[in-house]
This record gives sequence, C-alpha cells and structure tokens, in this order.
Amino acid sequence: MMHTTHEDDPVYSRFQFLMNAPALFNAVATAVELRIFHFLAERGTATSDDIREFTDLPSHQLRVLLQAVCATGLLTRRDGRYVNSPVAQDLLASDDEDSWTHIVTGWKEVYYPAFAQTTKALRAGTNTALEAHPGDEPTLYQRLSRNPELEAAFHRAMSAFTLRSVDALAERPEFARVRHLLDVGGGDGTTSIRLVARHPQLKSTIFDIPSVSRLADGKTASLTDRVALLPGNMFTDEFPLGPDAVLFSHVLEIFASDQILAMLKKAYDVLPVGGHVFLYGYNVSDDETSGIFSARLGLYFNVLASGQGMAYPAKDYERWLRQVGFHDVTTIRDLPFEHGLSMGTK
Repeated sequence: MMHTTHEDDPVYSRFQFLMNAPALFNAVATAVELRIFHFLAERGTATSDDIREFTDLPSHQLRVLLQAVCATGLLTRRDGRYVNSPVAQDLLASDDEDSWTHIVTGWKEVYYPAFAQTTKALRAGTNTALEAHPGDEPTLYQRLSRNPELEAAFHRAMSAFTLRSVDALAERPEFARVRHLLDVGGGDGTTSIRLVARHPQLKSTIFDIPSVSRLADGKTASLTDRVALLPGNMFTDEFPLGPDAVLFSHVLEIFASDQILAMLKKAYDVLPVGGHVFLYGYNVSDDETSGIFSARLGLYFNVLASGQGMAYPAKDYERWLRQVGFHDVTTIRDLPFEHGLSMGTK
C-alpha cells in the first residue's frame, strides 16, 4: 500500500510531536523532580557524570533521560557537557512562585493521570477519573480537601500559572473605579493580592471553600486591611452585600450553563446599580476550532474536575451576562494564554 507523503505539511509535524508528547512531558517532569534544571542553572554546564552524581540515577537510565530532554530542546549538549536552553533557564530553573516547575508538577500529579480515562468519561458524560480521589463530592476541588498535600501542590500549580497571566487582568483600568471586589472562587488569593497591589483604593473579599481559604490565609496575612476571607459554598451560600464589583476568575468555565447563569444571577442581585461584573478566564475561538490551552482545560474539566464546562467562547459569556440583566456587555480579547475578560454593568 502506498502512503501519502506529508513532509511539507505543518500538521504532520505537529502530529509526530503529539504522538510522542506524553513520554516527553514525563521526561521533563522527571528532570524537574530531580532538579536537573536547577543544578545546571547553578553550575552553568555539567557532564553526565556530574549529573549522575547529583541525581544518583543509574548511568544508562540517566543517558536515556538526558537524550529525551535534549530531544525537546530544553537541554543542549556541547562537547559532552549539558546546558539549559534559555527557555529552560527562564521557566524551569527556579522555585519562584511563578515557576513552571510548580505547573509541571501539578499537571503530572493531578491533571495528566486522568486523561487515560478520556474516552470512558466522555462516553459516560461524567468525570469518571474523579474515582481516583477519595470522597463522594462531585468535584475535584472538594475532594482535594481530603488530601492537604496534593491540594497544596494543585494550588501551587494554579497560582504559578495565574501569575503568568494575571498582570493583563490587574492592569485593566476598569478596576480603578472599584472600591470593594468580591472574588468568587478566589483560591489561594493570588489574583486578589495582585489586584490590590496594583489598585490602592481596592479592597477584596475572597469567597471560596474552607480548605482553600486556609491556604489563602497564609498568603494574605499581611494584607488583612485590604483582603478579607469568606469561607463558603458559592452554590449554596448567599453572596455578601457590600461589594461594588464581582470577579469570577477561572471559575465559571468549570460548570454548565445553568450553573453559570445561577451564579451570575446571584452576583447581579447583590450588586448596586452601576456595579460591575468581571469574568476572566480562557476563551476558545468563536468558531471553537483553536486554542491548545483551552482544549486541554476543557478535557480536564470533563474527565476529572467537574464533568462539565469548557473554555467557553466569549460570545457565550456575553449572552449569559445579557440574559441575567447586565448591560454595556463587552469582552477584552486576546489576553495572554488565550484569556479574555468579559464585563457587564448592572
């Protein structure tokens, strides 16, 4: 049988990479876990013997690992010595809060094991991979409260990725007119902390489940006059009166349209006339054909996190905002990492 040659087709090149990507991702994750990128950042260059002594891996297995990481381009080898690429040096060689080391670890430990169940979950119409996490709650976020160590790793990953994109949100001039923000599902406080730092007039109340509020407590301890914590359930508990703006950052995308409408209605009901709502998160393209970060996220939601939701296109959020009663609805598009900011006024 004759096979068509696709050598000049960029989709074919992407196909070849995708078929090998799971193994290569795990090779990089192992290099992160073994702190090889950190070691090379400190040393500048190192031989395989230097790295073997540092990692204590058997020589042959280290040889295989280093070849795999070099194949990604994150390491290079010159005259028998290994060097971080500029990308690895920037993204993977530190323990800073926004380091990709936290993201890679979180994805390895929480996200990616679930994707083996993609076919099963999509056929079942529910998040079957959640079975790997003890408990009877319907979402990953609730069940992680039973595993504080994994919950902390998960939120470190989320915080690191948020820090990679949140400045595009914090710099928006619309927040200069807000005095009191309700940050629904505000997690460990990363977004609120950045917002109040940028806007001196702003105070924020973070509304999230109790176990996550405990994580936020440590981060916001020095900001008690600017950032308050309100443990609760966004579905069953009332939103507090008082804020003149409500932020849903990386929250609504987790859920189905009826739940999204219910939360937007709760926000509308507690806001004063002239109050604002901000919806920040991933947006797929309007024709739903592009967005690799958004694609991964939608699969993660449906296979593991909640069994529903996706990185909805901006036009969906705009329609829901108008349906609830908000006016002056608009979206700031093309923010970093496929993000958008949809806004409305009561």
